[in-house]
Amino acid sequence: MAGSDVWSRLRNLDAYPKTLEDFRVKTFSGAVISIISILVIAVLFTSELILSTEVEPELFVDTSRNEKLRINLDIEFPKMSCEILHLDVMDVSGENELDVDHDIFKQRLSESGEPIYDDPQEVEQLGDQTLGLADKLKSDLNPHRCETCYGAETSDMKCCNTCEDVREAYRRKGWALTSFEGIVQCDREGWAEKLKAQSKEGCRIFGHLEVNKVAGNFHIAPGKSFQQSSIHFHNLNSFGRDAVGKFNLSHTIHHLSFGTDYPDRVNPLDKYTEIITEAGTAMFQYFVKVVPTRYRTANGVEINSNQYSVTMHKRQLSSNAGEAGLPGLSIVFRCISHLYTIDTRHMKLLPMCEYAQLLLCDTNEPNKDVLV
Repeated sequence: MAGSDVWSRLRNLDAYPKTLEDFRVKTFSGAVISIISILVIAVLFTSELILSTEVEPELFVDTSRNEKLRINLDIEFPKMSCEILHLDVMDVSGENELDVDHDIFKQRLSESGEPIYDDPQEVEQLGDQTLGLADKLKSDLNPHRCETCYGAETSDMKCCNTCEDVREAYRRKGWALTSFEGIVQCDREGWAEKLKAQSKEGCRIFGHLEVNKVAGNFHIAPGKSFQQSSIHFHNLNSFGRDAVGKFNLSHTIHHLSFGTDYPDRVNPLDKYTEIITEAGTAMFQYFVKVVPTRYRTANGVEINSNQYSVTMHKRQLSSNAGEAGLPGLSIVFRCISHLYTIDTRHMKLLPMCEYAQLLLCDTNEPNKDVLV
């Protein structure tokens, strides 16, 4: 009797009393709700277990050698014509590429920013054939002719049959082509009229570059580029004496990245805009530190890419003030000597098990003598 009283008193302490079976009512709607609840719980548990990841960053010394660096770019100049913008690449190893056009495309833009298409292709390559009368005149010319380069002939370029050939011959010689007047090839192709017609257009330059993985820069500037005595020049004489003040280098960097894209990468210069509101033009310089990055997915797939940080400098130029400087946009990049790794892993089901196992291992170790 005493035992039964103890058990009855213990049952009175139950904070969750159960309803008697006779008073329980099981319905079809209750069963549906129960099944849906179980499925929702299962989906949430599975997604948390499979989709959730943890990131473990590490830093190592970058031991890679003789690698190439891919630069992806998409930059818009709403006030600069594609005819006068040129892209050059230079690095500290002495390798220079002038007027780069492979894997780089130029899209003409109207004053309102809409693309201009002259033909089925979406991009325009500078110096290509002009339309209308110029095409007819060129079709009547002797295909085996050899026209003069106006004193700029070289051993590997003895003939200049187009205006672009003349410009290239002058560039190779390191000479400045101050005017298109009197150049038969340019007059025949209507080069001066073409420049005037496109003077109010904009330009969007996009594509990618493959450069050496060393310090260097690429810049977009008006005027044909050339080198003389290891000095880099851009020919602005053909635009007049006050040419520096004519160029509005306002721009929008839609995209700039280094290497292959990977999840959650942040590119600081994406959708960055600079507008010139003052008189004159400007020289924009972006100093970029490229961080080699290796991203490893939870499935073990490795992506070798890069991140970067940037510092921007703007210098106002005015032809009246006699200031020196090249109007344009310059990206000066330098790779650091460290490799940043990002290792993503699936969340563990019971992370506390590891801590419990460590505790058990510590208690099983033999006692160590302590010297006092």
